[in-house]
Amino acid sequence: MNRAQLLLQPISLGSLHLPNRVVMAPMTRSRADNKENKPTEDLQGTYYQQRASAGLIITEGSQVSEQAVGYINTPGIYSKAQLKGWKMVTEKVHASGGRIFIQLWHVGRMSHPDFHKGNLPLAPSAINPNEKSYTPDGFKDTVTPKEMTLDDIHKTIKDFANAATNAMVAGFDGVEIHASNGYLFHQFFNRTSNTRTDAYGGNIENRARFLFDVLEAIKERMPEDKIGIRLNPSLHGSFGMTMDEETIPTFDYIVQKLNDYNLAYLHLSEPFTDVSEVPFAVTNIAKHYRPLYRGKLMINNGFDKESGNRILEEGLADLVAFGKPYISNPDLVERFKQDVPLTDWEENTFYTPGKKGYLDYERKTAEVSAAQ
Repeated sequence: MNRAQLLLQPISLGSLHLPNRVVMAPMTRSRADNKENKPTEDLQGTYYQQRASAGLIITEGSQVSEQAVGYINTPGIYSKAQLKGWKMVTEKVHASGGRIFIQLWHVGRMSHPDFHKGNLPLAPSAINPNEKSYTPDGFKDTVTPKEMTLDDIHKTIKDFANAATNAMVAGFDGVEIHASNGYLFHQFFNRTSNTRTDAYGGNIENRARFLFDVLEAIKERMPEDKIGIRLNPSLHGSFGMTMDEETIPTFDYIVQKLNDYNLAYLHLSEPFTDVSEVPFAVTNIAKHYRPLYRGKLMINNGFDKESGNRILEEGLADLVAFGKPYISNPDLVERFKQDVPLTDWEENTFYTPGKKGYLDYERKTAEVSAAQ
């Protein structure tokens, strides 16, 4: 029965009240194919509005500066044109009764000189992730990045704070710091990508310092309960990340220290790959971190209606984020309510320009106000 679905029960994130616990996960869609890398009304405006019945929408990762970009056609949140585009998006989502956070993003060493006029991307240390970067000319091998100076670090902290200010001006209900998936924050956390010997490297506290410096800077610009953070503790073998004996203790330290803040939520990913044979990994992220974190906990990766309701019933999470199902099911909440089968997604259109595979997935349910 619908009344038994915890996914459909309301919840509050600080001062923000959600009508359900179904979250649209942040997903790169590479549709900002214009010279300003800005959202447009006919693409992002429609896309996010179509999905406004989610308890919360978290946008695709949006770079906080030109230096932060690392993928083609991804939107930013640092220019006037981008801010104007996002303001249009938030107005459309709010007009349909929805709630929306923007994910703040810096890819660090996962970028390529092609995005930076030939200059090297920035990273905690000059260590090549040996991955591929999707550039305007196709996939290219990553390069050895430039080790960030203290000035680079302080400027990047300010870039995140300025992006948070821009997000508030653009009408977002909050921001999510993308400290996950092998990008800049994750590169600071991990000993295989951070070999610094200053205050931002070495021991666990120092490797976590960049995240907390950014968090402190952002909370000067907006209330803490409008800030979420995303982490991926057991990422191994992709995005240039390799786990070791200090990986999980590092994330344990971070998660427990986050209890000192009144955040909107902590957003955790279950492992992207099978880590059962990795001696340092945690295979069940929600079960491990639920006892450590006292705030609202969001979990994602591979959930459906049944498993999403079950993890809420077990008390291991407060909200569930759905990624790929939201690509092909703009009315995902209504389908859960009305027990309507989900439409399959087309992977070959995940990152292609235009409306195909983006705006052409049809509703299969009666429309219900997102505010209900």
